[in-house]
Amino acid sequence: MQSKSSLYMIRTLTIGLVTLCLLPQAGRAQASESAIGQQPQPFELRKEHDSLYWVGDWRLPYPVYQFQTGDVNGDGSEDAMVGVVKGTRFYPEKARRLFIFKQVNGKVRPLWLGSKLGGILEDFRFVDGRIRALESTTDSLYVVSDYKWSGFGMKFDHHIIKGVDKETATKYFGN
Repeated sequence: MQSKSSLYMIRTLTIGLVTLCLLPQAGRAQASESAIGQQPQPFELRKEHDSLYWVGDWRLPYPVYQFQTGDVNGDGSEDAMVGVVKGTRFYPEKARRLFIFKQVNGKVRPLWLGSKLGGILEDFRFVDGRIRALESTTDSLYVVSDYKWSGFGMKFDHHIIKGVDKETATKYFGN
């Protein structure tokens, strides 16, 4: 019998391998779906209770604070962006994280399970093919930044505004 920690490591490794293996094949997966007439279904977030959600067939055992859809990686198909509250291996304190999912052969699969963008993530939204993030800093200031897809994960693109109070940042975040 395997211990919980070894199962966790196997599960984490498997998720990472699946994500890495599927990324280069995204175009082929779409082509095969088109060839057999299947159209990707719209993403749906279902709440079972406060700390268990489902994105299609993908179980999210975390509180969710945000859900958006859009073409994050520029492949022409819709992706799901889900804001979850959880700790990670490198950042064990529970905080807001961003997960991005895609559809592969009609199934929801992770595209990116992010630990961190830049600052302390407060909220995000999808704007003009980019993730716009409202982030706080350790010195109680706020930043609004845009991130774009870079092959495997989100990459900082530019600041909309930085080093401001929450009210000012929120105005820029909403525009």
